[in-house]
Amino acid sequence: MKLGLIGLPQVGKKTIFKLLTGQKASLDGGKASGLGLAKVRDVRVDRLVEMYHPEKETPAKMEFVLLPDLDTQAEKNEAVFKALEQVDVICYLARVFEDDTVFHMEGDVNARRDIRTFYNELLLADQIFVEKRLERLEKERGWAKDAQRAAMEKALLTRMQEHLEGEKPLSRFDLTKDEKKLINSYPFLTTKAVMVVLNVGEDQIGESGLVEEMKAAFPTQGFEWVEISVQIEQEISQLEAKEREVFLEELGIEQSALDRLTLVCYDTLGLISFFTVGEDEVRAWTIRKGTLAPRAGGAIHGDIEHGFIRAQTVRYEDLIEKGSEQQVKAAGKLVQKGKDAEILDGDVIQFLFKV
Repeated sequence: MKLGLIGLPQVGKKTIFKLLTGQKASLDGGKASGLGLAKVRDVRVDRLVEMYHPEKETPAKMEFVLLPDLDTQAEKNEAVFKALEQVDVICYLARVFEDDTVFHMEGDVNARRDIRTFYNELLLADQIFVEKRLERLEKERGWAKDAQRAAMEKALLTRMQEHLEGEKPLSRFDLTKDEKKLINSYPFLTTKAVMVVLNVGEDQIGESGLVEEMKAAFPTQGFEWVEISVQIEQEISQLEAKEREVFLEELGIEQSALDRLTLVCYDTLGLISFFTVGEDEVRAWTIRKGTLAPRAGGAIHGDIEHGFIRAQTVRYEDLIEKGSEQQVKAAGKLVQKGKDAEILDGDVIQFLFKV
């Protein structure tokens, strides 16, 4: 599962990529790009580490790809948009901070305008693909191997074209199972989840109504929104744990925005975490929402899935409240999950299986 980090020049992409992944962006033909893994900053892992004092801790991770800068001229963005086809979630970084020493390609800072321009380019990319596909279907009419399938696809694409012309993303277009199969391999961009990260200045942190104002300006797009000050996050990253807590408290912030960002990204990907704990390791394992217990065990090792017997689970909240697995069991809150049981976010699990 991959997130694509994209935006105009000078919006903070390279800095946030380094903060997330610990890697510097590379230069390819003068254009910054990069690929790296980002830790999901889940406070639950920290609490479990405090409880078990393990030799090793392993948080969940996500893959981020840093894409080259966008241009204000749409025709120059073709290669970048082609790369977007390979990501699962589009993470668009928009500049909100004011700084006379940092240029903006449009001459002034206007996040709403920049987001609108980007969104319109996503719509246009899908419209162009639909138009080209309809033209090809028209040329093939009469000798197509499966005339019925071609007719179904043409009718579907025509409806999708009308939907896109109404400036609505295909993520908000209802499809039947058969229709999904018809377009499953097509590189639509507006079917992807889009997260908009608003890079604000230090004096704008917690500014009343910014996210709500943006949501009101884009009511039908289904964007996820995160407000972050990349400058502040960079300062936070250089502090020790105790200094970090004091710094956040002075700013009136409960949690680093970078921590919130990774959690929102994780959720946007449709992922959840379950935990395995012990003196050797506390680890967060990544699975999709709705995963059944045997398949969740397979995330650890194939033998667990194939030889699955049951999963002994306790809820993270119960474990923290009671203080130990023994106390959770004594309270009658240890749950045995079988083959048809769904694993939930925050389950702390011990798998029983035989090879």
